[in-house]
Amino acid sequence: MNSYFGTGLVLAAAQMEPRLFDLDLQLLADAVLTMIAVFALFLILSYFLFNPARAFLKKRQDKIQAELSDAKTNQEEASKLKAEYETKIKEIDKEAEMILGEARKKALANENRIIAEAKEEAASILARAREEAKLEKQKMADDVKKEIVSVAAMMAQSVVTSSMDVTIQDSLIDDTLKEIGDKTWLS
Repeated sequence: MNSYFGTGLVLAAAQMEPRLFDLDLQLLADAVLTMIAVFALFLILSYFLFNPARAFLKKRQDKIQAELSDAKTNQEEASKLKAEYETKIKEIDKEAEMILGEARKKALANENRIIAEAKEEAASILARAREEAKLEKQKMADDVKKEIVSVAAMMAQSVVTSSMDVTIQDSLIDDTLKEIGDKTWLS
């Protein structure tokens, strides 16, 4: 009995001794079941979590790509519009300069025309003034002649009425001429 008991103790001691890695059938079955559970969990998570997340990320990536493409297109269009507007602005500046140049030319021509008209009007006013002065001078000369004639008539009347001699008549005529003045008679 001792030997049986001793062998049993050895076996019990051997069973009690902890093993580092115990490969038995139960461990293998648990490992296989755990792997199946993890795989099933992966499939379920993949279907319910990863696929929607991938789809969401794909949609977001496509949206970002589309926005980048639109931004690039918009930037190219903006560059074209900017170039077009700059060209139009240059043309407008040239056109404005041309319009201002034409306005300056018209203003200068108008100024020259106004000056010429003013000179013509001044010349006509001077001509009229000279003509009026000439007419006034002629009128005054005519008035002086009429006055001389009336004075001479009065003298003749006084000579005829007073029967004077020739020396008195000559002295009266000389006095009258001196009174009227030599310049009046000559003009």
